[in-house]
Amino acid sequence: MIKIYHNPRCRKSREGLDVLEKSGKDFEVVLYLENVPIHDELKTIIKQLGIPAMELVRKNEAIWKEKYKGKTLSENEIIDAMVENPKLIERPIVINGNDAVIGRPSEEINKIV
Repeated sequence: MIKIYHNPRCRKSREGLDVLEKSGKDFEVVLYLENVPIHDELKTIIKQLGIPAMELVRKNEAIWKEKYKGKTLSENEIIDAMVENPKLIERPIVINGNDAVIGRPSEEINKIV
């Protein structure tokens, strides 16, 4: 089952959702600001994306600048920061089996659906 971690208030996330809707495939929408992924789930997603945790962080968010910018953080500490402050998670994230992409630009989603 395809899964999209979605924020309806984000234009890029809505564009990603549109790509999935046009694909005609079944998918599940996870409103990750309401259903925040736990540490291990986010760690798995990062592994599927094949990136370091820092690449999933929205570094322009005020929360990041105020609490974390300039600090040396481990992978687990970065993941914990995203779990505690899910606004920091880049979106949309689309997962299909073991494959995952950040849908920026939304055309990236076509690589796995």
